[in-house]
Amino acid sequence: MLGGTVEGDGEWVDVRTPDGRSLAFQAAPGFVPPQWPASQRSQQFHLDLTVTDLDTAERGVLALGAKPLDTADRSRDWRVYADPAGHPFCLCRC
Repeated sequence: MLGGTVEGDGEWVDVRTPDGRSLAFQAAPGFVPPQWPASQRSQQFHLDLTVTDLDTAERGVLALGAKPLDTADRSRDWRVYADPAGHPFCLCRC
């Protein structure tokens, strides 16, 4: 989705984007997926990804395994999805 490379040993993984930015992730044994928007099961993190075309970006994230959480209102400049592990994230039109 970010156009980068994944580097790491499984315990820690970095996603490095072409512009040099990096996101680091740590394994979480016993992980329980969050429920959006319920506060009883915390999001743990949330990414807002800015895109120029929501429909094109949506097709891309769905093809990668994302699930729609809040996408019915097509007039908004944002839509909410969950990654394959259940973490919510937004696509936001810039």
